[in-house]
Amino acid sequence: MSFKFESLRVWQNALEYGEKINNIADGFPRKELFNLSTQIRRAADSIGLNIAEGSTGLSDLEQSRFLTFANRSALETVACLIKARRRDYISESQFNTLYQECEQLIKMMQAFKNKLK
Repeated sequence: MSFKFESLRVWQNALEYGEKINNIADGFPRKELFNLSTQIRRAADSIGLNIAEGSTGLSDLEQSRFLTFANRSALETVACLIKARRRDYISESQFNTLYQECEQLIKMMQAFKNKLK
């Protein structure tokens, strides 16, 4: 059995992005274990989780609402990336790559949301 969200490319990309963020957070200092590491992981995971949750709704309006939540989580992830870069937890190259990937993910979510209207 498969669920509707599993076939969505935007969900698949969000899932992969969450894994990349998780791997990056593994390299943060131990002092961030219950702070930035946890926050960035939760924010990144929430992108895909909200896409999935919204896909089970009975209406496009409900799915659109969950895409808004996913977008907010993506922006929170970017804010955490900025903090991680400023604290030298990640390189400029890592930051740029993850920033651009998130930007693309946000564009995909917006295009999907626009298609629902």
